[in-house]
Amino acid sequence: MSLGGREMPSEYAKALGARLRAIRTQQGLSLHGVEEKSRGRWKAVVVGSYERGDRAVTVQKLAELADFYGVPVSELLPGGAAPSPLGPTPKLVIDLERLQQLPKDKAGPLARYAATIQSQRGDYNGKVLSIRQEDLRSLAVIYDKSPTELTEELIGWGVLDPEARRAVESF
Repeated sequence: MSLGGREMPSEYAKALGARLRAIRTQQGLSLHGVEEKSRGRWKAVVVGSYERGDRAVTVQKLAELADFYGVPVSELLPGGAAPSPLGPTPKLVIDLERLQQLPKDKAGPLARYAATIQSQRGDYNGKVLSIRQEDLRSLAVIYDKSPTELTEELIGWGVLDPEARRAVESF
């Protein structure tokens, strides 16, 4: 459909944009925050146009954006289970400052894992680090614990917020 020489966004483009916006806002990022966190890789105006459905996003760009947000591409595609606007999935956020205060024999594997993620993402804010459920599963294997047991231990250490329990319940 055309409006004054401009194409109206398709329903699919609007739905895709809504998914992109939901993931971004769940992560507590503004459009400007995306531009800052990506060091200019993702311009606020471009991401905003994707979210409005005004601009087509290529499969490659969608995959790169999913990687930036730390979610599978399938989470961005319409038609699946939509992110809940009433109750966003709790974040798994490691308190890096607290992690540095822990003894190396306890927290060494977690510290190395977090440093690797920071390196891969180029994310060196030094205060907190969001991890995925898959990361927690991997860490649980490293610590020879179940994800639930490890979550409780990390909460006890003060590196994970007690809200993380809700994220583990969905395993």
